[in-house]
Amino acid sequence: MRKTKAETLATEAGIASNRAFQQRRRLLHDGGGLDLDKGNDTEHGCLEESTSIFEGVEVQEPYVGMEFDSEENAKKFYVEYARRVGFVVRIMQRRRSGIDGRTLARRLGCNKQGFSPNNKGMLGQEKKPRPSAREGCKATILVKLEKSGKWVVTRFIKDHNHLLIATANGFSTEGDKDKKIAELTMELERQDQLCSAYREKLLSFINNIQEETQEISSKIQLIIENIRKAESEMQKCSQNRKPWCLT
Repeated sequence: MRKTKAETLATEAGIASNRAFQQRRRLLHDGGGLDLDKGNDTEHGCLEESTSIFEGVEVQEPYVGMEFDSEENAKKFYVEYARRVGFVVRIMQRRRSGIDGRTLARRLGCNKQGFSPNNKGMLGQEKKPRPSAREGCKATILVKLEKSGKWVVTRFIKDHNHLLIATANGFSTEGDKDKKIAELTMELERQDQLCSAYREKLLSFINNIQEETQEISSKIQLIIENIRKAESEMQKCSQNRKPWCLT
């Protein structure tokens, strides 16, 4: 039985609709079309493992194609690399699956990436300029979740546009720095409470000492008066030739 022209058109429309649906589903699975790879492919670097020397210490660098078992492992590696090299990591964009919401790609970069907004207020008044930590640095790394389950480095921009200062303070990310400040603040408050408690105990001890000192002084004064009285009686007895006539 031959199909009519209308039936043929309806079939073709259904096929096209199904193709569009499948394409949309693939896009959602790949992260909703957010292109974290936008940029110059020449910045991706080579596919070879490399190391650098910073302050006499050999530091392994990330490289395109480097694999990690998890996003967290990739983050830890880059954070440790940043700490050794001398910059702070900023947690940047991530791409999520439109189906289950899981992370498919993550970008990390230098905390001096980008520029601060202008210093104008809502009414246009000029605010007092404050020092900015952002200098337009482009150093970044992009890791993606592959079908194999591995997280792979697909972009690594090494160069910074500012001085790198390798420190041993342990601050690897802005979050770590804030957490350390919060911990130090809590410790300071705890020490302040301890100092207040010790101060109260010390004042109480001093007050007790003062009270006991006054009591001892009163007793000593009474003893002195009794001794003087006894000496006076002895003197009177001596004058009257009546030895040991103390009462």
